[in-house]
Amino acid sequence: MADEGQDGKKQGFKLMGILDIQSTACAREALLHGAGGSIVAGLLHFLATSRVKRSFDVGFAGFFLTTVGSWCYCRYNNAVLRVQQRVIQEGMKNKVMYEGTSIDPTRKPKAEEKSS
Repeated sequence: MADEGQDGKKQGFKLMGILDIQSTACAREALLHGAGGSIVAGLLHFLATSRVKRSFDVGFAGFFLTTVGSWCYCRYNNAVLRVQQRVIQEGMKNKVMYEGTSIDPTRKPKAEEKSS
């Protein structure tokens, strides 16, 4: 297997030798979005102005801004999802713990208990 190391573990693609793209959350998608953003920004600027160097600069800025924006958006959505999952897990734990007791929040009080 070509992408396995000597000890049998998969080695991911490392960006500049430090950032493991495969194991870092949102990194792959952010870089792919950045590549697309750079191509679109640079090509549109070149078609509008026919200036090669400036179009390269605009493409690089498009790559940087699209990558950072996409990464921040993805990380924010992951954080919101983790919070929602934590709330749901706590609710399920409380439901199991309080089910059938007098302090069960889903239990409807009986009509005779209300009048007394």
